[in-house]
Amino acid sequence: MKLKGKVAIVTGASQGIGEAYAYALAGQGASVVLADINEEKGKAVANSISRMRKRATFMRLDVADEKNCMDVAEKTEKLYGGIDILVNNAAIYHSMRMDTFTTVPMDYYNRFMAVNLTGQILMTRAVIPAMRKRGKGKVIFQSSGAAYSAASSPYALSKLGVLGLMRGFAVELGKDNINVNGIAPGPIDTEATMVTLPKQYIGRLVEGQPLKRMGHPSDLIGALLYLCSSESDYTTGLMMVVDGGRTVDRI
Repeated sequence: MKLKGKVAIVTGASQGIGEAYAYALAGQGASVVLADINEEKGKAVANSISRMRKRATFMRLDVADEKNCMDVAEKTEKLYGGIDILVNNAAIYHSMRMDTFTTVPMDYYNRFMAVNLTGQILMTRAVIPAMRKRGKGKVIFQSSGAAYSAASSPYALSKLGVLGLMRGFAVELGKDNINVNGIAPGPIDTEATMVTLPKQYIGRLVEGQPLKRMGHPSDLIGALLYLCSSESDYTTGLMMVVDGGRTVDRI
């Protein structure tokens, strides 16, 4: 129970990696707010965690909406008395367009970056006042091994931007005793991955890495719990790459 008494917000928590994160944090004693745009799935996960006699609440969130981000932070603080942890996991990934920089429609690109990048800024800014009241906090950004590739891809660009956000916020918030770190997963066996990426492409990814298997959401939990717990109190500005060694020669 590393996180007993802590309050965590996980964005994009209705399925996949975010869902696994929510279960893991609740399992370690945290009260968890599952913040997601998908109300049906998000409420189902929150109810499932609650049936395990853990504290979980769903709140609808579009991370690209600044007021919505502020409302979720305020409601969380009112409901649970504060905010200790933010996991910036929400992103457009499931069924995303596989465009390059020269082919992506700009209206799609702008919405994509509003969610995958600007949304992380908005949600982080929303929780800072509550963390300052606590005198400390943990912010975890979800990047990707794609950030370390040279792909002409809006997704890779957005995840490289997340790496930059993590580093910048780590420097800016250190004086507030707020640890800012991140996790960069490799190919993870989720519905989103299997629907979005061609099987042949996934096969090439796995074959080209030292550990020749796809990861599972459970492979990320150790990194998450370290970054959310007091064990990481002297760690900030770190992006933990959990990718089977796929980017070992790139970082």
